[in-house]
Amino acid sequence: MDSWPVIVALPMVLTLIMFGLGLALTTGDFTRVVRYPRAVAVALGCQLVVLPALAFGLVVAVGLSAELAVGVMLLMASPGGATANLLSHLFRGDVALNVTLTAVNSVLSVITMPLVTNFALGFFEPPGADGIGLQFGKVAQVFALVLIPVVAGMVTRRLRPGFADRMDRPVRVVSVAFLAVVTLAALVAERGNVLDYLAAVGLVVALLCVISLSVGYFVPKAFGVTRTQAVACSMEVGIHNSALAMTIAISVLGDIRMAVPAGVYGIVMLPIAYLAGTVISRRIRRAEKLLATAGAARE
Repeated sequence: MDSWPVIVALPMVLTLIMFGLGLALTTGDFTRVVRYPRAVAVALGCQLVVLPALAFGLVVAVGLSAELAVGVMLLMASPGGATANLLSHLFRGDVALNVTLTAVNSVLSVITMPLVTNFALGFFEPPGADGIGLQFGKVAQVFALVLIPVVAGMVTRRLRPGFADRMDRPVRVVSVAFLAVVTLAALVAERGNVLDYLAAVGLVVALLCVISLSVGYFVPKAFGVTRTQAVACSMEVGIHNSALAMTIAISVLGDIRMAVPAGVYGIVMLPIAYLAGTVISRRIRRAEKLLATAGAARE
């Protein structure tokens, strides 16, 4: 594989991203689940069960190659992150709920991502997949990549809250910049196949992004959560940690082709999420105006 700079740099970038996430978390973000039991349960159900099932049905229906199919499943099993919190704030979502979902989902992903990945590897059987599943040693790698930096960030916030506040924005900016560079490097490493990959997986990834955002909004709404909570759920369910998916594909599974869906997703996700957030915000403002008009008429 001629992508050794990516193999070396990507875990470092992910560590920085997860450390930055930890800087924004406290133990209260985990215990806050009791304040939002319905919203948390429905959002996690969408994230952990509904999305992998929908992704599986779509990749089978379109007949993706085995490596790309595993990459899509890995991406859909990855949790949300700081970008979801930012977009939720932008579109008037319940950011506290976002933070809680991110905290809980990041911990659960240590279990759920290996389960989904091993299922995908067993079903699609990519060439050379024998023995590359996420066994105990590789699950330990996922644990180290996800939780240790988060815990380190939380400890830093606990001991040095002022430092954590000052570092929160710089760490996010540097993380995004490094991730963009590493994603570009990964695509360059596969430059001979990039157009074929985009043609094969671009539409699938875009569709799953739209589906994720829609499921995250309409399913919680059907279960009676508030509009602000539904916006938060939409962003949390619809925005995936592409850096984590790429790191597991390249550094743990050792196949850069499995990282391509996450790389493509990193390109198409923001414009789609912004458009979805704008549409949802307009729906909310329209509903609020109708309620206000109805209230004034009754008076």
